[in-house]
Amino acid sequence: MMHNTYSSSQDLSGTSLFISDLHLCASRPQITAAFTDFLSDTASKAKALYILGDLFEYWAGDDDIENAFHQLIIASFRQLADSGVDIFLMHGNRDFLIGEDFCKAAGITLIKDPLLIDLHGRKTLLSHGDDLCIDDVAYQQFRVQVRDKQWQTNFLAQPLEARKNQIEAIRLRSEQEKSSKSSEIMDVNTEAVVDLLRRHQYPELLIHGHTHRPNRHIIELDGRLTTRWVLGDWYEQGSYLACDEAGCHSMKLSAQG
Repeated sequence: MMHNTYSSSQDLSGTSLFISDLHLCASRPQITAAFTDFLSDTASKAKALYILGDLFEYWAGDDDIENAFHQLIIASFRQLADSGVDIFLMHGNRDFLIGEDFCKAAGITLIKDPLLIDLHGRKTLLSHGDDLCIDDVAYQQFRVQVRDKQWQTNFLAQPLEARKNQIEAIRLRSEQEKSSKSSEIMDVNTEAVVDLLRRHQYPELLIHGHTHRPNRHIIELDGRLTTRWVLGDWYEQGSYLACDEAGCHSMKLSAQG
């Protein structure tokens, strides 16, 4: 997919920006620097910023917000929010334990998945995208377990360090399992996408992340057209989707480093 490169002179007023899969963590300072620069140099010129999941590599609970790294991210968000930019955050498969304490500190509004919005006059459906990967049966079973409110209550009742140790073990096992899964299994299922679009009465746009396969897909369904935008990850280079009244454009930041 073709990307445009952001220019500091670009007019983003009235524009809504979409990002996902940043997987921020202290061990990736280059990504963190690119993200905080993005907030101050790019998002600050926009009307709204939507983060569609996996902002962090993992989130063990809101009692970890005093962590120095998390405080850095919170301060960057708060500065953006205080400048008048609306910030919305959706849970991903890595940070579904983010709660209201983090959002309040950062000046962020937590949104549900999926969420239907009016995007500059276009009916638009937002999702992280992991629930569309139904061919990965083992992951979907795990997803149901960890999204259960009672499971989360029990997990958060444990000491913070114990939670972090468990998450690290789960991440290690997940990475090992990925190596034996086909790329098709870890992508969205076509029928799941079709079912989602029908349930939400054929939105003009579907925007999601999770698969780390940035692209634009045109879907013709029951005589209607939907454009499915897949957001990119930030492992190599920051990317985002910029949408205004004229349409949506996939953008990349200048090369990191």
